[in-house]
This record gives sequence, C-alpha cells and structure tokens, in this order.
Amino acid sequence: MYKFIAFFWLWVPGFSSAQSANPLLTPYEIHKTNYTATYEECKNWYHKADSAFETVKVLDYDLTDGGHPLQLAVYAADKDFSAASLHQKNKRIVLIMNAIHPGEPEGVDASMLLLRDMATQKEWIPVLKNVVVLIIPQYNIEGVINRGSFSRANQDGPESYGFRGNGENLDLNRDFIKCDSKNTRAFEKLFTEWKPDVFIDNHTSDGADYQYTLTYITNMPGSLPKELNDFVNKRMIPAIDKRCTSDGFEMIPYVESFKETPDSGITGFAATPRYSMGYAGLYNTIAYTVETHMLKPFDLRLKATYSFMKACINEVYQNDEKISLLRKNAFQASKNATNLTVQSKMDTAKYDLIHFKGYEAGHKTSQVTGMPRLYYDRTKPYDKTIRYYNYFEPVVNIKIPKYYIVPQSCWRAVELLKLNTIEMTRLQNDSTFNLEMYQIAGYDNTPGKTPSNGHYQHHNVQLKTNVQKITFHKGDYFVSTNQDGANYIIQTLEPQGEDSYFSWNLFDGFLQQREYFSDYVFEDIAFNYLQANPDIAAALEKEKKADPIFAADARKQIDWVYRHSRYFEKSYMRYPIGRVMGE
Repeated sequence: MYKFIAFFWLWVPGFSSAQSANPLLTPYEIHKTNYTATYEECKNWYHKADSAFETVKVLDYDLTDGGHPLQLAVYAADKDFSAASLHQKNKRIVLIMNAIHPGEPEGVDASMLLLRDMATQKEWIPVLKNVVVLIIPQYNIEGVINRGSFSRANQDGPESYGFRGNGENLDLNRDFIKCDSKNTRAFEKLFTEWKPDVFIDNHTSDGADYQYTLTYITNMPGSLPKELNDFVNKRMIPAIDKRCTSDGFEMIPYVESFKETPDSGITGFAATPRYSMGYAGLYNTIAYTVETHMLKPFDLRLKATYSFMKACINEVYQNDEKISLLRKNAFQASKNATNLTVQSKMDTAKYDLIHFKGYEAGHKTSQVTGMPRLYYDRTKPYDKTIRYYNYFEPVVNIKIPKYYIVPQSCWRAVELLKLNTIEMTRLQNDSTFNLEMYQIAGYDNTPGKTPSNGHYQHHNVQLKTNVQKITFHKGDYFVSTNQDGANYIIQTLEPQGEDSYFSWNLFDGFLQQREYFSDYVFEDIAFNYLQANPDIAAALEKEKKADPIFAADARKQIDWVYRHSRYFEKSYMRYPIGRVMGE
C-alpha cells in the first residue's frame, strides 16, 4: 500500500500523539490545531502523499487565473486513475472541493487527514473497494495565497487564512454558469470528465448564533428527479446525521433566519446553477455544502467537516448500487422530459417543523451607536420546534424543444457548451428553418448600482414567442436535448432561466439597435409606406388618439413608423437561438 517504509497509525481528528516522526504530518498537526495550510504547504503535502501511497495520484488540470494549475488528488484502491476506466468499472465517484472561499478553510486540513486515513486505516478497505474519492485541495488558489488574519471578523480562527475573492476579486461560488474565471473553466473540465455521483463543497457559515457546529445544504428541491431527491433527503441525510451525531456533531440544515433570528424559522437555500451545488445538480449529482459554524473553534469545525465527509463516503459505499440506478434513471428522465422549471421561488405558505437548538436572542443598547443591537445569550440555550421553509414553487416552466440551433457567431455560448462536453452537430450548408424564436419583450437589471459578481444581471425577463423562417449558416450548431447534459442545455439556453447565459449578459449585443435614420430622409419614405399600408396608418392614428404626448412628438411618430416598417432591423431584441419543436 505504501511506497516507503510501512507505518500504521490510528488517528482521531484533532489528536496527533506519537506521530512526530511521521513525514506525512499535516501543517495543521505541526502547528497545533489553530492553523490552516498555505498554498505551498498544501501542494507539497499532496505530492508527498502521491509519492508515499500507490493508491494516491495527484493530477494537474488547467491553469487558474493566477497561473497555477488546479490540483486534483485521486484515491483509487485498485490504483486505476483513469476516469473513463473507472466509469466502465461502475465505480462510485465522490468529489470533495475545498477553499472556494479560502477564509473558510477547515476542509483543506480535514481532507489531508481524510486522505491519509483512507490510505492507512483498515476500516477504509471495504468502504473504498468500489468508491473512488477525488479531492480538490484548494480551489481558489489566488484567494488562498492572499492570506491575512482579519477579513473574517466574525470567525473564530484559524490564526491566518485566505481571502474570499479570487485574483479578479470574483466570488467563485457565483461563477459556475457564466464561467468568467479560469478556475471555473478548469473545474468544469474536471467535473465533466469525472462525472461524480456525489459532490461535497466545504464551507464555514455566517449569520446567527446557535448550538450546532455542523450544518449542511443539499440539492435545491425540484432540481433533481423526485426519486433521487427523496433518496437524498429521506435516506442519505438521516444516515449521515446519525453517523455525525455519534461523533458528537448533530446536524441541522444551514441556518438562514426567516426573519431576524432562527426563532422565526429558517429557510432553505436556493442553490441555482451559479453555485457549485446548483451546477452539480444539472448533472444529477448528489451535492452537499458543508457549513460549519463560524463561532466554534477552528479545530472543532475541522473535526465536524471530517466527520461529515467520512459519513458521506460510508453512505455512498452502503448505497453503491442504489445511487448508480437512481442517477441512471435521473438522466433518462431528463432526456424524456417535456417540460422543465427554469425559475422558481420559495413558497412561504409551506414548511416543516424541526427541532432546533439555539440561544435566546434579545436587544440591548449598543455601546458604539447608542441604538438597539441584536445579541445572543449563550447562558440561555434552548431546544424548541421551529419552522423550516424549504418548499419552492415554479415561476417559469418551459416546453422543451427537440433541438436548439446556436449560431457559431455566439462563440462564447458555444465555447461553454463545449467545455461542458455537450454534444453538438454542425450544419453542413446554409439552411432556412421554420422554427420558434423569442423576442425579448422586457427585462430588469440594476444599472448604476454595484454589479453582481462582475455583471449587471438581467431579471424578470419577458418573452414573445413566434414562429419565423430564419436562415442559419454552414457551421452553426444543432444541440439535441436528448443527451445527459439536457438540464445544463435548457437552463443555460432558455433566457428566462435564473442563471441562463442571457441573464449573465452573453447576448447583450442583441439588446441594442445598430441602424438608425435621418428624419428628413425618412419622412418621404414613411409617407409612402403609410400610403401603401393603410392598416399601419390606422394603427398610427390610434396611437396618437390614445397618447397626447405621443401625438405632440413628431420624432416619436416617425420612429414608430420606422419600427413598424420593413426598414427596421429584424435582429433587434430577437434572441439569436432557435428552438426546433419537432424533428
């Protein structure tokens, strides 16, 4: 099992006695509990593990924004490190990601300890016979390198840590559809190659104070087919909770208060595809975000993260064949679906009742502002029943086309589809099709305000659908929805999708008019056009009668005629991607 002198030890998270001679001590162990590894320390440790264990292989993927390769550690008991080969063997794949937010680093250090234990402890031998574990040691490498001690003012340790933003100051956990960063592009190449069954993204919480160290988020309700969703919530979560509770880490869903404090209830997290979990769900991957409580000591948070990862891997082992079947059925259901929800909202009329262990909250006078401030009293713990709001209702459902046609000129969209291994067929000749096209009838955004992760995102998109004859050109792309990436295709190409390419500005050029007219030239053209088209002339008169301001504005009237004439550009506000509803 090992490449150098055999050694064996048992490890309990947070304890490292009798290990001083061990060359694979982690930086956390060396520095005694309140320390997280730097980029160089982490990278070097994994290379040592690669040298030490035949069952471990460290792979370098594409470069991140700062020019560093994205590192992936693979634990494969049979020493097979090929994604394609492991899928042929029907192995279950678990992918763990750390430090997408480098100020939340306990997963970094817990994963080193986990990998070492998997390679050395006998209890893991049966578990890993058919389960392969992948670890991204540090995802936001640039944020890890930007190290300090004060950016997480509301967190108990470690003594220093990385920064939330990457080299471009982007929050990478908002980048999984728009894919602005090289980090995300490297991740999506890795993800679509390995096609994990289960994905774990390790974080630290913000927000309220309460008794739990360990909280979690899982796939947003409705984002997975019902049978797989029920398995995640009714089988996996209770079983993981039981294992973690036996380690001393009872779990609760991520605490986002419905109002000011958890007494008012807590709400589910809308993990849309911009987030790592939402992106993973597009591929029917069971996804968990681990959120340990910011106000618990770092070593306790590390142990809780370790406990969750271990429990989850054990449950994957216990449900190996079930997970395989459910995901296979889920992909088939995606291919056979005729409708898909691309936008939803929380239904606050529905909720479950759960037990919650919190602290009494109140208000007192602030010594800074002299005004009331919130506080939690840790001398007054409680265990009470509260509401858990985790039901979502559809806002936009769309009828799924057989194909989309994507112009090659929309190369940014084409590039992202290719990155996600979406199967596409190119047109061999210029061709005219009778197909559904969208006209953008309206949308909201926030110009002049702070952008959302580098974009002024579009919301509340309104569409008009009509059937048109449109010519597409040789080299444009047919994209079938009858493939494993169907959910990704639909959520990104439908402009009303919460995190569609349109919402993240990939098609903003089509929202702008490119050709105009000179009034004195178009006056005569407009007159002749109205004479030849009495129905348009009648509509103009109706507009003038209905709107006195319009009736008094000559420029607006000429522009109205221009927009209703054959001279006005047909591509203005027309979404460029076609929908083929039949064969």
